[in-house]
Amino acid sequence: MSYFPSERCRLYYEDTAEGDPSALALPVVLFVNGWAISARYWKPLVDRLSGEYRCITYDQSGTGRTRIEGHHPSLTIEGFADEAGALVEHLGLDRGRNLHIVGHSMGGMVATELALRYRDSLLSATIIACGIFEETPFTSLGLFMLGGLIDVSMHFRSIFQAGPLKELFIRRAASKEIGQEYSDIIAGDFINSDREATTAVGKFSIDPEALRAYTHHVIEIPAPVLCSVGMADHTIPPEGTITLYNTRKAKSGAPTSLLKFQDLGHLPMLEDTAAFAEGLKKHFESSRDFFKSATDTMQ
Repeated sequence: MSYFPSERCRLYYEDTAEGDPSALALPVVLFVNGWAISARYWKPLVDRLSGEYRCITYDQSGTGRTRIEGHHPSLTIEGFADEAGALVEHLGLDRGRNLHIVGHSMGGMVATELALRYRDSLLSATIIACGIFEETPFTSLGLFMLGGLIDVSMHFRSIFQAGPLKELFIRRAASKEIGQEYSDIIAGDFINSDREATTAVGKFSIDPEALRAYTHHVIEIPAPVLCSVGMADHTIPPEGTITLYNTRKAKSGAPTSLLKFQDLGHLPMLEDTAAFAEGLKKHFESSRDFFKSATDTMQ
């Protein structure tokens, strides 16, 4: 548990190598959070992966234990990627090809930007529940209405603190029981996140121009990419992730795979941690083999 000061913020992060120096020799997994949530929700997954991987989580500007008072961070995809990139370089994760990047929801957009910036260090990218949609008048109207919903939810977010509305909030995120501890974390992080940062992130996540750039960037990632989706996701339509997978698979020369859970929602890392961890491990292993094979071919 450490803090890393930068021009943007005082960034809180956790690195499993701090408690176990032997983890410095392991492949690295950097987790990028979704909208208005701290890194605490990765803990059950980290616990399952940390025997084989060095796991690093962090709280983005405006969430959790990261502090932005006295700073003026750029609240854009590029700005959040700058923040994570500074951490990558601070920890030396850009030295050698040893890095897996996992992005969830909005974090998938930031993870994609990071994957391109650190392409020479990248072993794989994983995008969870962060899809794309065909541009039609219907989807444009839907994104416009979602933007309005973000404004309303931020204005009245304290109502999700307890009772039936909190339960409704959690049910929209998770189709299966995630336990009281993580229900409290998910709701509490949303309620207590910085209003300006959370609103800005919600808006750029649905901006048509940002989504077009995101699509192009996902195709450009030179390492294997895993698209993961819960088909019972009521937060972001799962069809978008399927479309992203099909688009990249058709246009990229690098491997693309799909991890689909029929009965899970927006939080597969909490809803079925064991199955999700197993899927990630297989992706990490196949990515390692991909680069090993490419190296052997060149020799």
